[in-house]
Amino acid sequence: MTNTTQTINPYTEQVIQTYQLLNAKQANAAIDNAHKAFLSWKKVSKEKRAEQVLNLAKVIRDNKSELLDLMTNEMGKIRAQGEQEVELCAVICEYTAQEAVKELANQTREIEGGKAIICFQPIGVILGIQPWNFPLYQVIRYSITNIMAGNTAVTKHASNVFGMASKIQEMYEQAGFPKHVYQSLMIEGSLATELIAHDKVRGVTFTGSDKVGKKVAEMAGKHAKKSVLELGSNDAFIVLDDANIKTAVEACVKGRMINNGETCVAAKRFIITEANYDEFKQAFVKQIENMKMGNPNDKDTDLGPMARKDLRDELHEQVTESIDKGAVAILGCQIPDQKGYFYPPSILENVQPGMPAYDDELFGPVAALIKVKNNEEAMKVANDSRYGLGGGIFSADEDNALKLAIEEFDTGMVNINGYGLAQPNLPFGGVKSSGYGREHGGFGITEFVNIKSVMINQA
Repeated sequence: MTNTTQTINPYTEQVIQTYQLLNAKQANAAIDNAHKAFLSWKKVSKEKRAEQVLNLAKVIRDNKSELLDLMTNEMGKIRAQGEQEVELCAVICEYTAQEAVKELANQTREIEGGKAIICFQPIGVILGIQPWNFPLYQVIRYSITNIMAGNTAVTKHASNVFGMASKIQEMYEQAGFPKHVYQSLMIEGSLATELIAHDKVRGVTFTGSDKVGKKVAEMAGKHAKKSVLELGSNDAFIVLDDANIKTAVEACVKGRMINNGETCVAAKRFIITEANYDEFKQAFVKQIENMKMGNPNDKDTDLGPMARKDLRDELHEQVTESIDKGAVAILGCQIPDQKGYFYPPSILENVQPGMPAYDDELFGPVAALIKVKNNEEAMKVANDSRYGLGGGIFSADEDNALKLAIEEFDTGMVNINGYGLAQPNLPFGGVKSSGYGREHGGFGITEFVNIKSVMINQA
């Protein structure tokens, strides 16, 4: 009997749909089909591929209403934020179509006795293992660049957003891409890891927890296959002595609570110098306690439910452990007695090393306040993490903030006096246990290509 899984609406707690999972034989056959498609797709000109990519941008916009329904119903995303995600994905496609032709163009270099051609060739099937929190964006950002490069893509999406997984494959086909150039596989996570060993899989990209990501990297390394990992973080946003508190609070509230707090590059630890701590805390608490939690379809809702009950319960365990170890709950931090997988906007202070709120990633609407003596200590605490995805600096001295961001902050991305999510024209990725490799900004286009040198000697 074929195993099944269900998608559940986190607001109503009602089952949306039941899906049959593919078995190992069927999943491996899908990889074989992706390889067969690759043999033809790699021969299509970059210009023709770009046309198809632009078609997908149009299809994404044309399907906006259905995509918003899927995001809201399957993982509780606020509808207005879903609109931003849809548009971002369309723009990523447009940017990729425009930039990839240039990024993948042959280069000529002089060598002793002749010249050399450097070319960028696709390598084959790229396996993507993707999370639920940005259910359209996470898949589009890796798949479209690799498909534009001439590879084919097979995705294992998170099981709670299988409706979106199915819709993404439908949109690729609607945009005119040949069959099997892109596929979404309804499979268990353990089977996805096993597929890395398939001889036709040439690379793997994973977004998720550092614990699972390291297992993916281990399997990829065992088979000498390249991987790109984006493993989340506990990003620090530091408020220096000369910061504009109003600007800092507005950006930090947005950075912590956007997407119901379920964002890898969210602001999570707030490190404030003594000079500003009380003023920041008062304004921060006031803004967060005024947030409205409710139906993600309502225009005036600020915070929807968390995506799954187990995720909500895990978050609460981390909060409770932090409190048991000395953190102080100054807002929220209790599971509400109501339908839906809600966790209230919450704030902890007196957060110290050894607590989950300091050491780990709290993937939900919980902010950790950390008071430090001065700017130097703020930077030290910010870097005191096994993670290194993003971060933020608030200071009136832009030159000094820039110097700290470039020379001191040990992360892949830094915001100065603001908060922003992914940008199509900038690289996205981290260091340390936040992973390696980059997406966006033209950098993702060449992550899974063969950079080949062809040397021509004068006769």
